Amino acid sequence: MTAFLSAVDFLTIAGRGRVPDRRSLAWFGAVGLLIGGACGLVRWGTGGWWAPVLAAALTVAIDLVLTGALHLDGLADTADGLLPHLDRSRRLAVMAAPDVGAFAAAAVVVTLLLRTAALATADVDGWRWVVLLAGVWCLARAGMAATVTTVPYAREEGGLATAFAGGSPLVAVPSALIGVVAVVIGGGWGGLAGTGAGVAAGAAVVGLAWRRLGGFTGDVVGAAGMVLETVALVVVAARW
Repeated sequence: MTAFLSAVDFLTIAGRGRVPDRRSLAWFGAVGLLIGGACGLVRWGTGGWWAPVLAAALTVAIDLVLTGALHLDGLADTADGLLPHLDRSRRLAVMAAPDVGAFAAAAVVVTLLLRTAALATADVDGWRWVVLLAGVWCLARAGMAATVTTVPYAREEGGLATAFAGGSPLVAVPSALIGVVAVVIGGGWGGLAGTGAGVAAGAAVVGLAWRRLGGFTGDVVGAAGMVLETVALVVVAARW
């Protein structure tokens, strides 16, 4: 139970400041299921009251509230650090700085627009919203757990993510399988395609960070999760 609560603390705003460790990784997917399920309930429930675009916007908003915009912040910092032409040390310094650059602003705006548009136009209804979003969010957190256990940490001085050192990537397997099944049930063939596209996109973010930084940072992990979710939703929303 302590490990689960540590995962909740790390991934959501509902926590008491527990320090995460490698035991928490096994619960990342479960936390993702809860966050995604809550977002799915919002999309399902608000769809009967408002137009799809507003229901989608409210869903995006509740996700930001539940996560404290943690992963969106990681996306912004990662965009500023990985996309400009900089050397490795400068990239890491930019990612640690509190200000927001042009790449960050563009990445955040585009991502929020894509998520809202996908949630507004996807051919999904009823309870399938809950299953679909629970699966996508679970899969994203499984990817986070896999990243921190297989990719080296980029900062020599260490950081919060070093608390997961020594964890096994196998802890991500059950969550990944549950996530894939849920996405397919909720999104059909589009869900299957979205799973592949989302995982590939998230892996590409991690791969770029490994090449340019020498490994991952906490920001990179959050960015990869956001990209996975967004790409999966966009693919599900295609006209299959």
